[in-house]
Amino acid sequence: MSKLDGNERWKSKMLMTEHVQQYEQKQGTEGRKMITVEERTMVRDLILLPYLDTMVSKSLKELELSNSILKRAFMLAGQAIQQRIMQDTYQLQKELRQHNIRVLADEQEEFLVYYKIFCRGYQERFGLTRDVMRTEISLRLTRYTAELGAGLKNQHLSS
Repeated sequence: MSKLDGNERWKSKMLMTEHVQQYEQKQGTEGRKMITVEERTMVRDLILLPYLDTMVSKSLKELELSNSILKRAFMLAGQAIQQRIMQDTYQLQKELRQHNIRVLADEQEEFLVYYKIFCRGYQERFGLTRDVMRTEISLRLTRYTAELGAGLKNQHLSS
């Protein structure tokens, strides 16, 4: 809030329209400096995707050592999911960069993982519990698997 807001004396003064527009534009951008709920969700997803990628990589390494007759099918499915994770990570990084948001790892405690969010000149600390991370990763992996299954089903029906 500037000194002029609420000051009745300035209402009668003549202002050039370009100055009024500049003032209103400045007020609008100042209100948008804080991180929105949608941006916070993107940050959370960006934090979780590397963990998910690590889990899929470990599963793929375990599959390589197995003697399952479906080993090849599972490997292809895992690689497709991993490719999708990479695409989503790249897309989130790009969107957050456009919104002028950076995310850096901060510290880890026993049950919490903290990150620093730098958002349009503000800094915020963002924490996730390990239980929430596990749940969100599980949901995300289920979604990727369902998308892969739906793609395979559609491809099978069209052929």
